[in-house]
Amino acid sequence: MSEIRIRRAQEADLPAIVAMLADDPLGRGREDASQPLAKPYRDAFAAIDADPNQFLAVMTDGGRVIATLQISFLAGLSLQGARRGQIEAVRVAADRRGERLGQRLLEWAVGECRRRGCRVVQLTTNKSRADAHRFYERLGFKASHIGYKLDL
Repeated sequence: MSEIRIRRAQEADLPAIVAMLADDPLGRGREDASQPLAKPYRDAFAAIDADPNQFLAVMTDGGRVIATLQISFLAGLSLQGARRGQIEAVRVAADRRGERLGQRLLEWAVGECRRRGCRVVQLTTNKSRADAHRFYERLGFKASHIGYKLDL
């Protein structure tokens, strides 16, 4: 029987999280899941874990990490000082895709944003991820903005 849980990530979860980040065409070119994990991953985890406005979540099944996402809680002046939830790095383990685990995790994340007083939940996804676009639209997200990034 499945024992699905969603919780705050722990440092021991890092190898599974990074492996999921690396397990797609974009991630293969920018992530390094080799062991031991590079120090920048551990440093980033420590910074995320110490920041009350960050929540790195994992979904587990029987203790195995099967999905992840990160929520950043952002204060802002627009929308009359509304808080926003920024969702990033949504991934589901390859062997568990198609089970609606991503939907369950996103619904949990939206609920967490509501619980923390956010009025808006936003996310970005690469233009090449057509399946992700359909997924987010099915969950009610609207492609209402154009996003830009500048690599430094």
